[in-house]
Amino acid sequence: MKLGLSSPLEHRTPEEWAENMKKIGCQAVNFPVDYEAPDSLIEAYAQAAKAQRLIIAEVGAWCNPIAPDREVRKKALERCRGQLRLADALGACCCGNVSGSKGERWDGPYRENFTEETWRDMVKSIQEIIDDVKPQNTFYTIEPMPWMYPMGPEEYRRLLEDVDREQFAVHMDIFNWITSPQRYFRHEEFMEKCFEMLGAHIKSCHLKDVLLKQEFILQLEETACGQGGLNLKKYRELIDRTDPDIPVIIEHLDSDREYLESLGYIRNIFKI
Repeated sequence: MKLGLSSPLEHRTPEEWAENMKKIGCQAVNFPVDYEAPDSLIEAYAQAAKAQRLIIAEVGAWCNPIAPDREVRKKALERCRGQLRLADALGACCCGNVSGSKGERWDGPYRENFTEETWRDMVKSIQEIIDDVKPQNTFYTIEPMPWMYPMGPEEYRRLLEDVDREQFAVHMDIFNWITSPQRYFRHEEFMEKCFEMLGAHIKSCHLKDVLLKQEFILQLEETACGQGGLNLKKYRELIDRTDPDIPVIIEHLDSDREYLESLGYIRNIFKI
């Protein structure tokens, strides 16, 4: 695995960004500017990463390409194409996004997320994005979410088949799929199943943890690494068994200090 952070941490120049990432033990990075940045800035970050031999793991689209509002959807599709072109120019491992929601919040839970029409809209949007850009050096990927398609490895396999594009692949976030007590308590078996069904298509992974809270109404909380109940060593074992060069990105923390603490914890338990 190639470890990295979703945050660029505080920095003043592209060179300082890359040097800092290398110094703290990262081998992979998320690209810190988007396609609308000046070409000179994009090039400076790309060259800084290259100089430090950092893998560009992800270029994030993070928008709603199936939004019910026409203008929101149009802008989201434009962003997806722009970010995928950027990822392709950089040779990034993937351009990541969610499948999309049928409500106001771009990544939100709505009943309408789970209809056959939504499935068709999702498939069509992915096909159109890939067909418009025609990437050669990267992949468009969908990150699993707790309340939108695909809801498990079986649905992701179906999605790969329905999209039917060579440059469509998997962004693996096991933690977003821990949505029930069964998956929580049997998460090692669930991890095995996910990597068995999808491993050949995985281009990048997220890393965090999940805690089942002791409340009478089911509450599953995303936590920093080591503060939940999942076997992260098992996750690492499955990633390395699949491909030791897959980037693994620690995400969703609130400060540079928290990112550095989580990175330190992972490097300690993984002995890297």
